[in-house]
Amino acid sequence: MAHPKSKISKQRKRKRRTHYVATAPNVATCKNTGEKHLMHRTYTDAEGNTMYRGRILVKATTEE
Repeated sequence: MAHPKSKISKQRKRKRRTHYVATAPNVATCKNTGEKHLMHRTYTDAEGNTMYRGRILVKATTEE
C-alpha cells in the first residue's frame, strides 16, 4: 500500500479539489444610449445621467 512521503495540508488538498473558476462578467448594452454596462447595475451615460434599465434615475446637474 502506498504511503505519502509527507503530510499534505488541508489547504493544499482543498485547492487541488476545487472546481471554482472565475467567469467573465455579463455585459449588457443599453437600447437607448448604446452604453455598455454590467447587468443589474446602474451606469452613467455621456451626459452624466445615472441610468438603470433604460430610465434616468438621477438627472445630471447643469452648471453654468
